[in-house]
Amino acid sequence: MVLGRNFRGEGKKSSNDCSTVSIAVFVAFCLVGTWIAMSSINPIQNSVIQVSDPINEGKHIVSENGFKQFEDNLSDLPEESTREDSQTRKSHIGSPLENQDDQKGSENVFDNAAEENQHEVVRDSAGEKLDLEKGSGNTTEESYQMKQAKLDTEEKESDRNLNSEFVETENLGGQINDDRLTSGERKFDKSINDNKLGTEKSTDEVTQQDEMDGWTEEERIEKNLPSKTKQGTGENDMESNQNSQVSKEFSITGNHSETLTEASNENGNLSSQAVEAHNENEPQRSSISIDSSNYDWKLCKTSAESEYIPCLDNVQAIRKLRSIRHYEHRERHCPDEASTCLVPLPEGYRSPIKWPKSRDMIWYKNAPHTKLVEVKGHQNWVKVTGEYLTFPGGGTQFKHGALHYIEFIQKSLPNIAWGKRSRVILDVGCGVASFGGYLFEKDVLTMSFAPKDVHEAQVQFALERGIPATLGVMGTKRLPFPGSVFDLLHCARCRVPWHEEGGKLLLELNRVLRPGGYFVWSATPVYQKDPEDVGIWKDMSKITKSMCWDLVVIGKDKLNGVAAAIYRKPTDNECYYRRLKNEPPMCNESDDPNKAWNISLQDCMHKVPEGASERGSIWPEQWPLRLEKAPYWLDSQSGFYGRAAPVEFTADYKHWKNVIYRSYLNGIGVNWSTVRNVMEMRAVYGGFAAALKNFKVWVMNVVPIDSQDTLALIYERGLFGIYHDWCESFSTYPRSYDLLHADALFSNLKGRCNVVAVVAEVDRILRPEGYLIVRDNVETISEIESIAKSLNWDVRFSYSKAGEGILCVQKTFWRPTKVEPILSAIV
Repeated sequence: MVLGRNFRGEGKKSSNDCSTVSIAVFVAFCLVGTWIAMSSINPIQNSVIQVSDPINEGKHIVSENGFKQFEDNLSDLPEESTREDSQTRKSHIGSPLENQDDQKGSENVFDNAAEENQHEVVRDSAGEKLDLEKGSGNTTEESYQMKQAKLDTEEKESDRNLNSEFVETENLGGQINDDRLTSGERKFDKSINDNKLGTEKSTDEVTQQDEMDGWTEEERIEKNLPSKTKQGTGENDMESNQNSQVSKEFSITGNHSETLTEASNENGNLSSQAVEAHNENEPQRSSISIDSSNYDWKLCKTSAESEYIPCLDNVQAIRKLRSIRHYEHRERHCPDEASTCLVPLPEGYRSPIKWPKSRDMIWYKNAPHTKLVEVKGHQNWVKVTGEYLTFPGGGTQFKHGALHYIEFIQKSLPNIAWGKRSRVILDVGCGVASFGGYLFEKDVLTMSFAPKDVHEAQVQFALERGIPATLGVMGTKRLPFPGSVFDLLHCARCRVPWHEEGGKLLLELNRVLRPGGYFVWSATPVYQKDPEDVGIWKDMSKITKSMCWDLVVIGKDKLNGVAAAIYRKPTDNECYYRRLKNEPPMCNESDDPNKAWNISLQDCMHKVPEGASERGSIWPEQWPLRLEKAPYWLDSQSGFYGRAAPVEFTADYKHWKNVIYRSYLNGIGVNWSTVRNVMEMRAVYGGFAAALKNFKVWVMNVVPIDSQDTLALIYERGLFGIYHDWCESFSTYPRSYDLLHADALFSNLKGRCNVVAVVAEVDRILRPEGYLIVRDNVETISEIESIAKSLNWDVRFSYSKAGEGILCVQKTFWRPTKVEPILSAIV
């Protein structure tokens, strides 16, 4: 009763009550005083950062936390630009659930790197800016490598533990035991996160994060967690407000086409003068102001639904084809106008499982197809295991596992030397790409391709697993690769009729195969004796002999009961000249073997390069030396930016290593532990992909068709890529990539492409929670940022200086409610 009266203000208060109130007031004053004192000690944490003049060359750029941040080597940063206020720091790290631990781990990595790696910036005799080490300290990259090597043992142990647990659960009736799987997830995720960011999360936190990443929107609401569609919205709103008040300076050197050309025209200096030469104290603001409400986004309504691929699902164009005998219906038929609608998500879609665990299992609802399970289940391609699709590593020719099959090929011909001599290979008719997936263990990079055909979702499975793959078909057009670039070609019963029409399709393989490279053909005509197989073998023997391919060996795999014929392409033209018949004929000198975009197949062979300075006359250096060393034939080439190609090659590689390790790794808001499939949308020398060598990622290097052709050089380095026209849709399934990188791409497309349609295509191929990094001029950056905001993407990072800028945005799970029927794709 006393409490009741006091609560309602009734009756007289006692002296004890007065004492209690006095104490409470005193404590409150103490707390307020403490808060005021702390605020005065560290005011920069809660104030808008003021931009000062650029610092002098050679000065270290170190933030309050003691590590270099946002530093691109070819130009310098103001000291203030390395500092972050509390809201910006929060938005840079990733999802709210990972901010604290990821930040701590990332700071530890770079704190150590800064202490061990003291650099000074100097210039050589040519005026080119170089990084020199002081003493015997390690570079930031070497620090990363040592940390990664230290954790390799833990990761291998995790692999063994998860594999043993998975075998046990399979024995319990084919259903995965969630408790056991969670234990494996903890170990794998800890290993990946440590390797990528130096984080030191507890295994419980990692497991919790994996589970929460897979929760549906309803589960998040029920558990009172932030919605994925608006995750981080508060942070980004505050960040946007800050950016509207002040534009933080950032050293931009990504636009090489402007930077290096200007350097060449002025004094031959390769360093970034586009940023430094004008000595501008105030960052330039974009003159474009776009109202994001002008973008009326709609969902694509098609028969393909959540797997819509505009250039492969154009039903109207396919119906008009006069013939499908040469697989014309599986080739690209793009709509007259690029699509601007958004592809819906499949029901129950979840954040993909992380690599390397994803090689063995993916979420069933992310690619809900069972036809391959039914048709190829006995060959161990794929199985349905609870809510997962699992991949035992088998294939048509290697049902007992890809690793054994890979070793069988190596034993049959040791000169193949996986991961040394043979680095970049093409797997034709790849299935679910287990062959390429397991070749990663051998340091081999595999371009796997197959058509979107009755074997539904095989390439989608590969990409969801984190294995390189693209959609393609051996039809009437050349493959979108340069000539003489693959070290080895592979076909395991790929269902391609090599023997038909005089070996026309085999001649296309000859075009892309490097002189001295091998073709591994593992198919029934090699080892079975029924009449059809015997006839095909005779035709193949005749064709390969006329092509001057040498049958090196026929290896037999007793475990799988198969055999493989291994052929070798000649390294000179002597055999061609000795042929009694010019069949197949030699191609005209005017026929460029590197021209491959929308070029019809030719039934001829190109001569093998023999000149000392010609590409293809000498086998590349063994991996990994070929990655960093400029190839011999580059001396005779003009560089992309007008200078000597070898000089540009070296500068480009050095530039991207600095960008990756000093800026991208920690500071622009990318959680690298979630990144596996990467695309460089405008590759030049492949420096961006080369700089990611020590990350557990793979990079699809895209060379636009309107750009200078550097794709052959990218292959020479032991990397791979593809030609493409960004005014059209890319040949891949929706939600294929974790990160897209666009360096000076969008500004170059403005003259001939609808930029909104290109961003819609980026949305199609980018996974929810995936990242887009754009380096471009300020006007373009502003436009892309406005479009991204209209898509409800989160802006993780947006800086500009001297007319150039960098933007990092993260796609969310948001989808519009309006629908737009796509007539060309509706059955």
